[in-house]
Amino acid sequence: MLAIVGGLAAALCWATSSMASARASRMVGSWATLGWVMLIGTIVTVPLTLVFGSGANLTPDAITLLVISGAANIVGLLFAYSAFRRGQVAVVAPILSTEGAMAAVIAVVFGEQIGIAAALVLTAVAAGVVLASSGGAGEPAVVEPGGLVAIPDATPPTGVRARLGSTGSALPFALAGVVCFGINLYASARIGATLPLVWSVMPARLGGFLFVAIPMLLTGRLRMTRAAAPLVVVIALAEITGTAAYAFGARDGIAIAAVMSSQFGAIAAIASVALFGERLERHQVAGIGIIAAGVATLAAHQAT
Repeated sequence: MLAIVGGLAAALCWATSSMASARASRMVGSWATLGWVMLIGTIVTVPLTLVFGSGANLTPDAITLLVISGAANIVGLLFAYSAFRRGQVAVVAPILSTEGAMAAVIAVVFGEQIGIAAALVLTAVAAGVVLASSGGAGEPAVVEPGGLVAIPDATPPTGVRARLGSTGSALPFALAGVVCFGINLYASARIGATLPLVWSVMPARLGGFLFVAIPMLLTGRLRMTRAAAPLVVVIALAEITGTAAYAFGARDGIAIAAVMSSQFGAIAAIASVALFGERLERHQVAGIGIIAAGVATLAAHQAT
């Protein structure tokens, strides 16, 4: 039961982060969104690391993995925010949810073996990505003085109509994000074997704070709007809480927690269609369904 609760909580957190990221990145830009998320994340995770992660054995190998994991997470988030800024959440989020499949591919590159069944699932996931991403232009949005609000078919007295950009323009950023998140997952899995879980979360936030937030703050580019402020807070807290919830659930059952948490892409897709009025073609719906099923199947297979 705890695995179901923890995994579902993680999926809900990451789906919430995906939807908030789409709106925030369109309001203040991908870099500013990343800077604020890392700034807030650092404020939260550094004290937690001092309390729960003290006394960790930071060997040279562990430090290398921490650097790789942190850098991959930072760059991956930037690519993800850039993808959300250009494409529909209903398409981008399911593609990003294939990060687990990418981690499996990376593991194979480094010598691990997978069975025929897992290889077939990875092929199906790739086909799902192709279907989901082969759509036309995204839904129109309204650009207001305070930022861009992604509400299709809205026609307020003031505002300029704009296209969100086609799914194809978001695809390279989404796929690049998948690669980075896959590297992060692979490195984090090795970190978790020797260090407390909090060390898997803190390096990216601290690195992002030092190399993204601070330079942007000093150059006056860390901008913010009143509408975007609560969104970046939600993103930062959702990312941290989602990771903690997954770790909590995995203690009771890795397979179940992995399957439940991997569905954040499907949840975000459904929610964005319902809340944002995003429209998908039939083959995109089919592709999203294939991705969701494939990610869940692979998560269960890899965890057994």
